[in-house]
Amino acid sequence: MTVRPATDDDLPAVATVLDAAMLATEDLRARVAAGDVLVAVADGRVLGALVVEPPAVAPAWARDRGTDAHVAAVAVRRRRRDQGVGSALVAAAAERGRLTAAFDAELRGFYAGLGFAAAPAGEGRLHGVREG
Repeated sequence: MTVRPATDDDLPAVATVLDAAMLATEDLRARVAAGDVLVAVADGRVLGALVVEPPAVAPAWARDRGTDAHVAAVAVRRRRRDQGVGSALVAAAAERGRLTAAFDAELRGFYAGLGFAAAPAGEGRLHGVREG
């Protein structure tokens, strides 16, 4: 498995993976062009995708914590979950420096295992910060 920036050719597969996880991101084509979408690929197939936001468009709470990049969405094909795909995507995004993410409480273990310190954000959500 390789993690790399997505290309325009990856757009249909990225959209499918994100849609299957019921995640939406604005203007996916522009995010790909900006280098803000990472894909995990094996045998020419996109296994998962991660969309990061730069500090300028990250949520206010993330900017307040000095984020270098904010995880806007991460999704992995159902049959490839629990095989390290999501972890590899987050690790690649963390190369940008201090990484933030907002996530449901049931994902606390996943993010904690990747080095995120989490704090309650209300309504069953958490805000997490991982030092780069």
